[in-house]
Amino acid sequence: MDDEQRLRYSRHLLLDEWSEEAQERLMSAHALVIGAGGLGAPALMYLASSGVGRITVVDPDVVDLTNLQRQIAHTTERVGQPKVASAAQAMGQINPGVRVHTLAQAADEVLLAEWVPQADVVLDCTDHFAIRQAINLACVRAGVPLVSASALRFDGQISVFDPREAASPCYACLFPPDAPPAEARCALLGVFAPVVGMMGVMQAGEAIKLLALGKAPEVASHSSLAGRLLMLDGRDWRWTELRVPRDPHCPVCGSPHV
Repeated sequence: MDDEQRLRYSRHLLLDEWSEEAQERLMSAHALVIGAGGLGAPALMYLASSGVGRITVVDPDVVDLTNLQRQIAHTTERVGQPKVASAAQAMGQINPGVRVHTLAQAADEVLLAEWVPQADVVLDCTDHFAIRQAINLACVRAGVPLVSASALRFDGQISVFDPREAASPCYACLFPPDAPPAEARCALLGVFAPVVGMMGVMQAGEAIKLLALGKAPEVASHSSLAGRLLMLDGRDWRWTELRVPRDPHCPVCGSPHV
């Protein structure tokens, strides 16, 4: 780490738990972010500003005027541009030391099989149940931790699914693949901008802690959201926490399938 990097990340380095080694781990890490919209946009900005060394962002869409109410990585001038290009420009402006790779395509099975094993952490910032299940399956197979969140109307939720931990559930333990919910998207039902922003920022926070702090003994007081589901009601800022065990009969991570 050079002097300019020490200055850039000085507010991390002032933390008792945050050594230069922790920042260097972050700077050498690779985060795969699937979705550059309401969740992905704020998550990407904090991943970049915090110094995640390599960020791959996946999204097939272009910036639309309706996105700008909440998708803070994009601007009015970039309406019509691919979201991944717009997000890459924003990340480069805030931290030119971060290497950004963009994939302007949908996250299908082939893409996930190629890119998930290359990542140190995956952020699911999508809004489709089937894609979420595919991402989860790829993460379980590759043994890569997954940070997943969602937001709709005034409600948000977030959790971490870490296949490296024997007791950690996967996404399918909570939301079985054969029981899809009624399709609900913010384009139809709306979303309160600060709620989706909070969920995206928290995704970045969970990913950054996983990458930089991990299981270092000096940060034993810090734990990820693995095994816990946090739910936010933005109407009165009320948080609810659910403890979620691993399902031994889960069709994705249950013992016969892993």
